[in-house]
Amino acid sequence: MFRLAARSMALAAFTDADDWAKGEAMPSDDEITRVRRLVKRVREELDDLTDEDRAQIQQAVIVVRRTRAGVVSLGMPKVRQPLPDLRPERTA
Repeated sequence: MFRLAARSMALAAFTDADDWAKGEAMPSDDEITRVRRLVKRVREELDDLTDEDRAQIQQAVIVVRRTRAGVVSLGMPKVRQPLPDLRPERTA
């Protein structure tokens, strides 16, 4: 599922790219296998949690998602919009 979706999106985005760029953009089979193992392990551990633990995790996820949606900083400087010209040229 992850593998096919990621690869098809990468290929669609890089139709005119060189082969080396396509290779760098697509996840390797090893990366996909590691992610699948991680997802499986997390799902198994979630099954062992109490309802209270699950509720706390759900609340934490909500907080993190709200924070990410509101403020995302990549350390890049902010660029202000140019101020409007308050003295437009006269045509008369």
